[in-house]
Amino acid sequence: MAEPEKKAPAAAEDLPINLSPEARKAKEEAPKGAKEGEDAAEAVAPVKRKKNKKNVPHGRACILAGLNNTIVTITDDAGHVLCWASAGSCGFKGSRKSTPYAAKVTAETAGQKVLEFGMQQCSVFVKGIGPGREQALRGLQGAGLDFDKIVDVTPIPHGGCRPKGRRRI
Repeated sequence: MAEPEKKAPAAAEDLPINLSPEARKAKEEAPKGAKEGEDAAEAVAPVKRKKNKKNVPHGRACILAGLNNTIVTITDDAGHVLCWASAGSCGFKGSRKSTPYAAKVTAETAGQKVLEFGMQQCSVFVKGIGPGREQALRGLQGAGLDFDKIVDVTPIPHGGCRPKGRRRI
């Protein structure tokens, strides 16, 4: 009985001429289970890595209290964002986004998210003249964060552009 011939994985003669050298090499080295057009790296099952949560004991909470919305962003001390929440993302729409209650719920939501990172203390920076300024602070306190300082960073013009002339009738 004659033994069946063993075929090489993919001989260079069998490959189309118009393949680039990299594609030829990938096709030759592709494992038997790989589908057409799939290279060796894709054929192997991906390795699942366990995602580590950062442990950040201290950070910054930035509250932007606008006239129409309140946005709370919590970062580490280097400024990398850990989590954020806005009145719109908490389910408030339209004119209800600009209420103090929406600001409190927003701050509580952001505070609950950041507790997963192990944060206990933060510096708070408040910007804007919206109605949710004080309530957002109460919301962060209600979530279990302690403040080491509260700073108002609302931009105030010093001189600036010439004001518009008074209306004359």
